[in-house]
Formats: sequence, C-alpha cells, structure tokens
Amino acid sequence: MLLSYKNSGVVEAGCDEAGRGCIAGPVFAAAVILPPDFQHPILNDSKKISRKQRRELKTIIEKEAIAWSVAKINPKEIDQINILNASFKAMHKAIDKLSVEPEHLLIDGNRFNPFKEYTYECIIKGDGKYNSIAAASILAKTYRDDFMEKFANRYPYYSWETNKGYPTRDHRKAVMEHGPCIHHRRSFRLYPSWEQAKLF
Repeated sequence: MLLSYKNSGVVEAGCDEAGRGCIAGPVFAAAVILPPDFQHPILNDSKKISRKQRRELKTIIEKEAIAWSVAKINPKEIDQINILNASFKAMHKAIDKLSVEPEHLLIDGNRFNPFKEYTYECIIKGDGKYNSIAAASILAKTYRDDFMEKFANRYPYYSWETNKGYPTRDHRKAVMEHGPCIHHRRSFRLYPSWEQAKLF
C-alpha cells in the first residue's frame, strides 16, 4: 500500500507528468487531491500497472478525489521553452485548475519550478510512494494515451496507438520515411538535423 499523505492535516496535491521522453505529442500533467483515508489495492506508479488497471483507476480517482485536473503543453511550446520547463508549466496549469486550493504540493521527481506561493516537496519515485502522486501519474498517462490514440488515426504511419509518441525503432523509421508532422517535437534531435527526416 502507498502512503496516504506526507504531512498530516495538510491539504496536499500530488503532481506528475507523462510524455516527457516522447518525440511527438504534448506533455501532460495532472494534480490530484485525495481524501486522507483514500486507499486502493492496485493504485501505483502508472508504469507499473496494466492499461486495464489504469482505466479502472482513472474512473475511481475522478469520482473519489476531492479535486483533480489535467493540463498539457503542446510540441510548439515544448520546442520554445524545452521539455523540462514545459513539464513544470503543465504542472502549474494543472495546479491552477484545481477546484480546491491545496496547501502543499508533492511533486514527482527531483526538480520543480516554484509556483505562486505554494510550498512543495520533490519526491524521487514519488508515484510509487504516495497515493496522490500515483493518482496524478494515472490521470496524466491515461489522458495522454487517449490523445495520442485519437491522432493515430490521422497519422497512421507512426503507430502512435502503440508507441504513444515514444522514440521506438518503428517510430523513428517512420519519421525517416514519411517525415515528421506538426505533432513532432523539432527540438528532440533524432538525427543531425530534421532536414534529413524530410522536414522540408
């Protein structure tokens, strides 16, 4: 079982992102405030559970959370501000959209850009330690997967329905053969230059 909270008696929002290592699609982030007594036997880091379990948990989290929100930063802005800052900005947007004001933030990872006056703690592998961060990882992952699957139909060469925009061998090969599309991140250098991938 994961821990219900880090600080007793404090309204904590867990925050996590999905899609940071992708070469296509937005980076998504979620913020979740759970009841202090919330527990679920399969809740864990989204990478450690099955697609079916993530879908089940998504419904439960959205129903039982005190507040939750999801936000994204698109590839064009990722290229402008870099993926690390884009991940933080997506988290900021998600936090700002919460219907309940958190008193403290639990951030998955080891870095974060401060936001407003919120106090925060960075927790390495926090999505495998705290319920709220795990819940945020589930929402960020499922919403991003849905986005990539939706656009997979429009760009069938890239196999986004399976790779979700990550740089798999087949995805990279498809970029070389067909060129990148508007959803690819130009700042992620798979090749010496994107011109080699038929950008022009």
